[in-house]
Amino acid sequence: MLYAHVGINVTNLQKSIAFYSKLFGAEPVKVKPDYAKFLLPSPGLNFTLNTSPEVSGNQVSHFGFQVASTQEVLANKNRLEKLGIYAEKEEMDTTCCYATQDKFWVHDPDGNEWEFFYTKAEADVLREDAGGCCAAPAS
Repeated sequence: MLYAHVGINVTNLQKSIAFYSKLFGAEPVKVKPDYAKFLLPSPGLNFTLNTSPEVSGNQVSHFGFQVASTQEVLANKNRLEKLGIYAEKEEMDTTCCYATQDKFWVHDPDGNEWEFFYTKAEADVLREDAGGCCAAPAS
């Protein structure tokens, strides 16, 4: 199996473990005083949390999960809301990143943004307005 690997810096390991356990629907496979590792079979992802004295929002543009339908977007939104993680922004039938998409965004404890999205169709424009959907919404 091929696993993509993403390691992010976090300021509070316990808060981040709680958030990502809910986001991924899985517990970490390894936890140390300054480190946690999630190994997700679907999607194939080796995701680690590394403590740092300071983190200021995204170290990258954003992270996300592409799903197979609008129903899956909404099911993930409902699942996370039941766990106390609420969408900061919902964008249904939006043109973004040269595609028409349904999506929502959440933030982790350090401000990293995650989107769950379904691509409904390709589009000829980057976005339909100046709202900057391809760069995640501001906190």
